[in-house]
Amino acid sequence: MVAPGIRRIAAWLCLVAAAAAAGAPAAAASPVRESTRAANAAMRPLLARDDGADLARAERGFIATWDAPEIPRDDGRGPAWSFSALDRIRGPAPETVNPSLWRQSVLLARHGLFRVTDRVFQVRGFDISVMTIILGDTGFIIIDPLTATETARAALMLARRHLGDRPVRAVIYTHSHADHFGGALGVVSREEVASGRVPVIAPDGFLEHAVAENVLAGNAMGRRAQFQFGTPLPIGPDGRVSMGIGPALPTGTIALVPPTDIITRTGETRRLDGVDIEFQLTPGTEAPAEMNFFVAGERLLSLAENANPTMHNILTPRGALVRDAKLWADYLTEALRRYGDRSDVLIHVHGWPRWGQDEVKAFIASHRDAYKFLHDQSVRLMNRGLVGAEIAETLDLPPALAAQWFNRGYYGTMRHNSKAVYQRYMGWYSGNPADLDPHPPVELARRLVRGLGGPAAVLRQAEAAVRAGDERWAATLLDHLVKAEPGNRTARLRLADTYRQLGWRAESSLWRNMYLTAAHELETGRVSPGTTTIGPDFLAAMPTSMLLDALAVRLVPERAPPAPFTLALVLPDAGERHHIRIGNGVMVHESGVTDAADATLTLPRAAFLRAIGGGGMPDGRAVAISGRAELVPLFLSLFETPPADFPIVWRD
Repeated sequence: MVAPGIRRIAAWLCLVAAAAAAGAPAAAASPVRESTRAANAAMRPLLARDDGADLARAERGFIATWDAPEIPRDDGRGPAWSFSALDRIRGPAPETVNPSLWRQSVLLARHGLFRVTDRVFQVRGFDISVMTIILGDTGFIIIDPLTATETARAALMLARRHLGDRPVRAVIYTHSHADHFGGALGVVSREEVASGRVPVIAPDGFLEHAVAENVLAGNAMGRRAQFQFGTPLPIGPDGRVSMGIGPALPTGTIALVPPTDIITRTGETRRLDGVDIEFQLTPGTEAPAEMNFFVAGERLLSLAENANPTMHNILTPRGALVRDAKLWADYLTEALRRYGDRSDVLIHVHGWPRWGQDEVKAFIASHRDAYKFLHDQSVRLMNRGLVGAEIAETLDLPPALAAQWFNRGYYGTMRHNSKAVYQRYMGWYSGNPADLDPHPPVELARRLVRGLGGPAAVLRQAEAAVRAGDERWAATLLDHLVKAEPGNRTARLRLADTYRQLGWRAESSLWRNMYLTAAHELETGRVSPGTTTIGPDFLAAMPTSMLLDALAVRLVPERAPPAPFTLALVLPDAGERHHIRIGNGVMVHESGVTDAADATLTLPRAAFLRAIGGGGMPDGRAVAISGRAELVPLFLSLFETPPADFPIVWRD
């Protein structure tokens, strides 16, 4: 069990806001508008070009799948994964799903153990990500052990049933996102790692970025991730159909087993259980710490998450630092030059492999060109004076690139990504002084509704936009009306229905999820929390300086006394001393300094975690306070736990 205080900290971090594998009950169905039918029908010429090659790739090498409809959670709180839910994604595209997205989702829903080469196998459809298994001389080398302990354990069990009851000899993390390391305890124990029997290999900077990317803004990111991943939506034609890069996110337990072996430069190799593996570092691309790898003996290349069966996000909708599309393309160029002529197989950490040297090289070149075109043309139009929204309306991939299924926007989109490139270079400000200091959303909405003639007039204009098939304008009008009058039930239901139509026609899985989740919340007024559990070991792996950073952004200035004070934090078991100053509504901390402090708190690190998480200060000789003892409870009272259910689609 996770201690209450630790759970409270985990709620702060929200590193993964996982959607339930089977989903929640669906809202009352809306009728499909003719504009939605027309938009989806317009995709038919694209679907007519499907030659079945991706289906053949997704099915190639199938061995077997799980023999039960679900993988249970370890805590008994329902399923960690539902195969029966995925089995709803089959057959012809329903009228409530963009047919291009449905095609992608059907491919991603295929689940089981697959043979890639004589020594390389994958478990797909057990998680949003893919577990790759290499047969060593005596055991398994596991690459990217999924998101949750439960799904990773099941994947390994399936492999052992069909490939032999082999031990795990090494684990590799390709990058620092939780869906590629969170299930590590499902394939290896801490004792095996600590003893050195099983090395855990990761790219330079992995541990820092694995715990840092979402810490400071974790609460806001976690709430927005509920929209991105469609947490409250059921799996099926009216709800979630995939995540674009994988079928769904699991629920279950996320752990962090820190790496024991760090790759620090491109070209480094490791011999793992008789298998030689070469690594290419690609920092600052899809993840801040990431690496590709090449298995020469199998002529097999993995491009980690730098190449997927879809365009990825340059700026993920849940929020993050903007990624570097130019650097992303440059590393694909390096991979093509370094490994293209030596590779007959390309595997992905999401989706299915590709076979044949010509096919591998063509894929890398085309995927590279898509990111390079996105970057270069967004910057070109930016330099001509267009702002992000204008670039998004203007820019499309050239037909030769857009015709490739793996360049389509099932996860990231050209519209969203071009705005991200603009933001990376130019920031939020458009350059127009009218955008310097506009009214905040609610005040702006109230003024616009009045200016448009009042609520009844805005409703009439929105209905006219719907009749004209302009749901984008209807959504804008109704959004302002809902912000101006959050209690206007009619406006909320009309906006929900409009969002649902936009979701049903979206080719991007994330756009679909965000539209449909907004509709769900507008109709029900409820927020469905994620159910993935971040274990205490995850927090134990976080450097104390990062924990203090997380506290600093939760300090409530009004709770601090007028006079500054200092606190020395001593953690003997960790060999750490931190000097903390509270003043001017700011918390500043330094490590390793020995400055005198108004109070000194000495305690084990685990006790400090409990204390800052709301578990209270433990009693006993392990805790000592010297100096002004009253400052310790005052310090612990300064911080707030932000609400995990703040509104997004309306403001009360």
